[in-house]
Amino acid sequence: MALHPGGANGEPPLKKHKPSPSPSHGPGAASADPATIQRQRQALPVYRLQARLTRELTSRPTLILIGETGSGKTTQVPQFCHQAGLTKTGLVGVTQPRRVAAMSLAQRVADEMACTVGQKVGYSVRFEDCTSTQTKIKYMTDGMLLREAISDHLLRRYSTIILDEAHERTVHTDVLFGIVKKVQKIRRAKNLPELKIVVMSATMDVDHFSRYFGGAPVVYLQGRQFPVQVYYAKQPQEDPVFSSLVSVTQLHQTAPANQDVLVFLTGQEEIESMVKNLRDVGKDLPGCPRLKVVPLYASLPVQQQMEVFRETPPGQRKVIVSTNVAETSVTLPNIKFVVDSGMVKARHHQPGTGLEMLRVQKISQAQAWQRTGRAGRQSAGACYRVYTRAEFDAMSRDTVPEIQRCSLASVTLQLLTIGVKDVRNFDFLDRPDAGAIDGALRELQLLGAVTSAEQPELTPLGRRMASFPLDPKFARAILASKDHGCTEEVVTIIALLSADIILLTPPSNREAALAARQKFVAPEGDMMTLLNVFRGYRKVQKNKEWCRENYLHERHLAHAAEIRRQLLQLCAQAQLTVGSSGQNTEPVRRSLAAGLFPCAAQLTRDGHHVTVGTNQKVHIHPSSTLFMTRPACVIFTELVQTSKKYMRGVCLVDPDWLLDAAPEYFRTHRLHVES
Repeated sequence: MALHPGGANGEPPLKKHKPSPSPSHGPGAASADPATIQRQRQALPVYRLQARLTRELTSRPTLILIGETGSGKTTQVPQFCHQAGLTKTGLVGVTQPRRVAAMSLAQRVADEMACTVGQKVGYSVRFEDCTSTQTKIKYMTDGMLLREAISDHLLRRYSTIILDEAHERTVHTDVLFGIVKKVQKIRRAKNLPELKIVVMSATMDVDHFSRYFGGAPVVYLQGRQFPVQVYYAKQPQEDPVFSSLVSVTQLHQTAPANQDVLVFLTGQEEIESMVKNLRDVGKDLPGCPRLKVVPLYASLPVQQQMEVFRETPPGQRKVIVSTNVAETSVTLPNIKFVVDSGMVKARHHQPGTGLEMLRVQKISQAQAWQRTGRAGRQSAGACYRVYTRAEFDAMSRDTVPEIQRCSLASVTLQLLTIGVKDVRNFDFLDRPDAGAIDGALRELQLLGAVTSAEQPELTPLGRRMASFPLDPKFARAILASKDHGCTEEVVTIIALLSADIILLTPPSNREAALAARQKFVAPEGDMMTLLNVFRGYRKVQKNKEWCRENYLHERHLAHAAEIRRQLLQLCAQAQLTVGSSGQNTEPVRRSLAAGLFPCAAQLTRDGHHVTVGTNQKVHIHPSSTLFMTRPACVIFTELVQTSKKYMRGVCLVDPDWLLDAAPEYFRTHRLHVES
């Protein structure tokens, strides 16, 4: 594929348990040598500004910090707060959009502060808390801080909240903007210890943020960005994945050894396919450096994620094939070239239907520059964009905030639980569509969490649902399981659905993996199949070799077991009797239908499925155990849109169960299944 240069610098500047070992960020991050760590700290641009930043942090209630990629703000600013004495009155909490970043950063900062993770520095992610009474700096996912606000509306444990990676605009971060702003105001009015707010980002609309926080001052940090030459495709490409493969192959044939490549694709399936193809290509290119190809995506086991940080052996080339997880947070060493497909998989909610969909779409210009910057961390580099300059110019300038394109049911339930009476007029940085909030309130009403959508008041059921760190639909299913005597099975299934991919289908061993899976397949669908997998896993006492033989993700199964344990604890706190229905799946599927009834599809006379009430044509995903079958009525966990709309996590149900679960819903969303 032919590419041509677009100009290197003619664009905007690229601005409570024992923890398991976590990857560390940045070159040399895994080193435990104190002298080496200190030298690395002192080399960071932000380190030289410690005195100035300390003055700003101690004298300002709110500070906006724009730090270019590589400036060191995420690891150093929390330590500056601690050294300035801000932890005398409370914790410094640092939010991250992703769990792997929260865990990795805590490990790195613990190394720098010569302590063990969980002591002076800790982390908290969903279903995993590694902190103690000694903890002063706490890294956490944004969702965890939002959950803390439910039990402590004024966040009294914290003296400082640092909202990092603000430009990613996750739905939880956007809500936290409003929460911490309100808490700061209330604490000041009640003469309580001040809450300091620091908003950090690599790029953002500075004026927009500053106005939102009452004219908060902005501090700019210079990063370690080297110039990056940008190349564009000469004509539009029909297949960005194939074009990316061609670009990497061309680079591999011409670039010197030990100059590594980072490729951005959309999801695990595309990444695994690219990894296999590149490994095959590497074998057939004589005279080229040895090719080491490694994947990177959120559901990859931590040990495999560590591969991206390992130094490339002399005379070889490492190619990292990643989702947008590598756009920010993770610092990958020795990247000389970036190949950008220009695509990303994003979640979109349809307020009118209540359905949420994963959709492949074009990235924004801001994302494109974030990706480009990955090539300029340690030396001058190059970015190969497999789209034209005209296509880049047509991209939206900024990424649409997640809060304007995702389901708000979970967030709305949390806001009501925190005590926000008027959710519709909550102080959002960028207000979501009114229809999205109304749709969330209608969903909560149907689930029995609020009295009405017009004037929502939490019901006792809604308060119990909010005690589970889950989508309200799943929380409702758990609570319904008590009446059907199958709480153990429902909790197990939801824990498995919360723990990333369990069933592995490697392209190189696809047939063997599918054959091994047959022993677990349940005729009722994917959720019952997962239940069978977990029962087998427990029967062999969580044997790792058994997992390998059956192509199961052992680490994710172990994580699911831990989630299950914690959900059962929450059930005990909610005074739910944990009963079991044994081999009878009907009570389990009835309970799941009680929560997932908005995600139902029925078979039409002409042999395809449509979503209930909206008549959207949908298909069972090829990875489903029900693929190539025609069940009359199913529920599903999510829709994924590629060339078609595919249902994932499919489970066979009886239409009467749906009618029993939500008679009001099906008065307006007609349920009719052809025989």
